[in-house]
Parts: sequence; structure tokens; C-alpha cells
Amino acid sequence: MGNTDNIIDVNEETFELEVIERSEEVPVIVDFWAPWCGPCRMLSPILERLADDPDYDFILAKVNVDNNPNLSMEFRVQGIPAVLAFVDGQVVGEFVGAQSEAKVREFLQEIIPSELDEELEEAQSLLATHHWKMAETVYRQILMQNPEHPTAMINLARALVAQGKGCEAIGYLQDCKDGQELVQAERLMPLARQLCDAKTNWSDEDEISEIEAQFRQAVRLYERGNIAAALDGLLDVLRQDKRFGKGIARDVMLATFELLGESDDITPTYRQELALVLF
Repeated sequence: MGNTDNIIDVNEETFELEVIERSEEVPVIVDFWAPWCGPCRMLSPILERLADDPDYDFILAKVNVDNNPNLSMEFRVQGIPAVLAFVDGQVVGEFVGAQSEAKVREFLQEIIPSELDEELEEAQSLLATHHWKMAETVYRQILMQNPEHPTAMINLARALVAQGKGCEAIGYLQDCKDGQELVQAERLMPLARQLCDAKTNWSDEDEISEIEAQFRQAVRLYERGNIAAALDGLLDVLRQDKRFGKGIARDVMLATFELLGESDDITPTYRQELALVLF
């Protein structure tokens, strides 16, 4: 056995604590084996070597099936070596029989979050809590290491739009070419374009109508981070003209819902208000 705290022997008495509970904090890979099992002697060194590898963060828990028959029955182990992966107290992956090191690495990569996964999760949490500038920083770091990563691109654009940086956001939105990211980019684009226009094309000396002035004021509220007030302003515009600007006021509101997501309290409230105005 490798000389590491990441490799432990567990039995029927310690399994709940060392595997089930511990897997709430770190993935636990359970190796069901026996001393007489030839394939086990082939697989165990691979698992132990990878448990020592700094690229992987997991606990290797070894279960001698001869000494722990109840565990074998509980987890329906019918052949050995049998490997089960536990995350958050649940089995999330398994295989039976000796495998090559390459195959075991593939198995672990599906189970254990990579550094990139952890960075994306951190950035997503920052977005959800409206820490836009911090999220922008993390997504920029991700894209430095993983250029054109689709999730990072669309969410960096989201963070930029939320800060009123529409012109810069447009570039990232245009780079979203496929799948769900493309759909999200198309929804966000109207707000990004208006924010960009506010920076580059609008002037206080422009001769515009009163309703256009109200619309521009709503967009400028986005620049200051006052999203609720901006939505109130857009609703006032739509109450006067449902088709204002060929639907741009509506499209900017819909872009806001895409920006915030359905879990944000603002989204269902103002989505209902929009429906009442339009229909």
C-alpha cells in the first residue's frame, strides 16, 4: 500500500464514516479486493499510484471482501476487483475487473472535478450572487488558459453586460457560435447593443422624443447597476408604445431576464409585469 493518507483500509464498522460521510467533502474510490485475487493484484497498484498523484484529489478506500461480506452484499459486488466511486454519499460510477492505467484515469476524470471545473463553479457562484466584477476576473483567467471555452465566453459577456460594458460584451457574444451558448448570446445581444450605443452614439444634444429620452434613461440606469429601476423605466415606455423601437424595449427586458436567470427574484416579478403590459 502507498505511504499516503489518501489510501485507507475500511471495514463494515468504519465504512459509513470513512466512505459515505467523507465523500461529502472529497470523492472516495472504493476498491473491493481479496488477497487471493490475481486481477486485484494488477489493479490495486494502479489505484494506489493514482491516489498518490497530485493531479487527482480522492480517497482510495480498500475493502477486503473476505473480511467484509456484508458490504459486498449491500453493494451487490459479484466479481472482483470491483471499484465504486462515491460522491456526496452516493455511488456515481463503477467498474469491474482489472483495467489499464489509461482506462482508470478516464474513469477518475469523469468522477473528480478538474481545476477548470472548480474555477467555473466559483465563477458561476459569483454570477449568481451578482459579484459581477469578481466573476469577470475569474472568467478572464479561465479564458487565458482555455481560449474560446464556450461557457466562459458567454458568462464573461454576461458579467460585462451587468456592469454596463456593452461594447466589450458584444465581441464575446459574437464569438458564441453553437448550442445553448448561441441561444443565450442572441438573447443578451439587444441589451449589450443598447449599452454600447449609450457609450458611443448617444449625446445629450440629440433631438429626440420624450419616449426616446425615457428609454435612454432606462438604459443608463443599467450602466449604474440599478436594474430594477431600469426595468420600471422600460415598462413605462411599453405602456405608452408596445412596439417602441420595433420591439427594442421588450427585447431589452427579455435580455435582462436572460442576464439574471429565472432564480433571481427580479425575473418572475418583472416577467409577469411585462406580460400584463403586452397582453
